[in-house]
Amino acid sequence: MILNKLLGISGVGNQSKTKFNYFRAMAQFQFSNQTNFYQGKVRDVYSIDNDLLVMIASDRISAFDVILPRPIPFKGQVLNQLAAYMLQATKDICPNWLIDTPTANSSIGYKCEPYKIEVVVRGNLCGHAWRTYYDGKRILCGVLMPDGLKENDFFAEPIITPSTKASEGHDEDISEHEILDMKLASEDEWNQIKAYALKLFARGKELALKQGLILADTKYEFGKRDGTIVLMDEIHTPDSSRYFYADGFDSRQSKGEKQKQLSKEFVREWLIQNEFMGKEGQTVPAMSDEWVNTISLRYIELYEKVIGEKFVPEELSDEETEIRIARTLPKLDF
Repeated sequence: MILNKLLGISGVGNQSKTKFNYFRAMAQFQFSNQTNFYQGKVRDVYSIDNDLLVMIASDRISAFDVILPRPIPFKGQVLNQLAAYMLQATKDICPNWLIDTPTANSSIGYKCEPYKIEVVVRGNLCGHAWRTYYDGKRILCGVLMPDGLKENDFFAEPIITPSTKASEGHDEDISEHEILDMKLASEDEWNQIKAYALKLFARGKELALKQGLILADTKYEFGKRDGTIVLMDEIHTPDSSRYFYADGFDSRQSKGEKQKQLSKEFVREWLIQNEFMGKEGQTVPAMSDEWVNTISLRYIELYEKVIGEKFVPEELSDEETEIRIARTLPKLDF
């Protein structure tokens, strides 16, 4: 396959005969002291003793809150390893949920009570913000966006445009006033969450710039554990963030050219071009092997660019994955 050659797998020991099953579903495991199981759009989540969570990042891919029909090879590993790297690099700013990563695509961490808010921080006018702006609207989540901006322009200061975490269907934009009115967080909690989010975004931009990238926007999720606000889930990954290449950014912007970016936006753009935006009555377009390969390689490209290291694929059987996680759980001191 194309992906085998481009990843150089033919030179990686026993993986020379690797064949990717693009339709392979993730196994569902049963761990000691397991109390619950939940399958999200991307991750399978296991509750252990009501104190820990095991999250296994699948190769599923979603867009417009819809899971697309074909998994993307190594996507789960990219997300998990990149998130672990970023959580480690930001733990001095905000406590986070992560304890250990027993496999390349799995993490174990503290179970927290989540705030039903996705905290979206935007440094540039792009994605959903740009689509809103292009439609002539200047208020997004209660935040005023100034006139005279072009797509991908920097905001004078990063803005926070939160959304509610929907259990089903699309997440919805929400304002700070609505968050407080609906008691999704207290005023003190929301102020702390905003402060954390802006500091995390500043660190993310700093790390990205060292690698020649601009962190344009991202989302954070927070929860509470023992009275403490904790950063949850993934951060600064291609599923939660948008990166632009810094080299040539100003020149492209002045000429009105499309910016070079690393994110999942190219998947959304492909879906839009094929008349799918997750709306009722629309059908997800077919995904060819070549297109699946392309998506996988774009995820790997972002990993290598952000981390600054070569991606090393880890292919484990379901049995080995379960064994590694099961062996790790009893060793954790929490």
